[in-house]
Amino acid sequence: MAFHDVRFPARLSFGSVGGPQRKTDIVPLASGHEERNTPWAHSRRRYDAGIGMRSLDDLEALIAFFEARGGQLHGFRWKDWADFKSCLPSRAAAFDDQVIGRGDGTQTAFALSKTYRSGAQSYVRPIAKPVAGTVLAGVQGVVYREGVDFEIDTTTGVLDFARPPLAGAEVTAGYEFDVPVRFDTDRIETSVANFQAGDAPSVPVVEVRV
Repeated sequence: MAFHDVRFPARLSFGSVGGPQRKTDIVPLASGHEERNTPWAHSRRRYDAGIGMRSLDDLEALIAFFEARGGQLHGFRWKDWADFKSCLPSRAAAFDDQVIGRGDGTQTAFALSKTYRSGAQSYVRPIAKPVAGTVLAGVQGVVYREGVDFEIDTTTGVLDFARPPLAGAEVTAGYEFDVPVRFDTDRIETSVANFQAGDAPSVPVVEVRV
């Protein structure tokens, strides 16, 4: 499967329904207890792209995007309006939003990530599709400049410093990001009459590993 580095129209994804999905295997024991395990290290997000359709022009844009991706064949970027920043939705991204590593004096490449915390537990999510022009970075509290002190590969989410951070130095980053997805169907069913009456099509979208 190829990945097309193009974003699904953000105005159409606004208002969509979706979010993270986990896979948990549960085995009930004779004692009434349970054994729970998961084969997934990371959650997988699912959305419905049809919810954001508000006009016949939106339907036309959806169909054009669907055809250009070959249905399920090619992946693309998706803006999750509920979770698209390295910080709280109400804030602007800052260079020290996320700790993405510590220097060792030789390493120059650091992969972007976002940490989710609740109580004593946390989950670190890899971020592979940052939005161009939004990535900020710093080392040990000092702001670095893109194009001078570091470069960012927006197709992989890897940040590369011109000089390796010193051993023990905290490496931080802030950014906006997209979710890599594909359509989860090879068919879109539309009805002009039904749509005008408020019946939008269902267009499932699922996250892909990249």
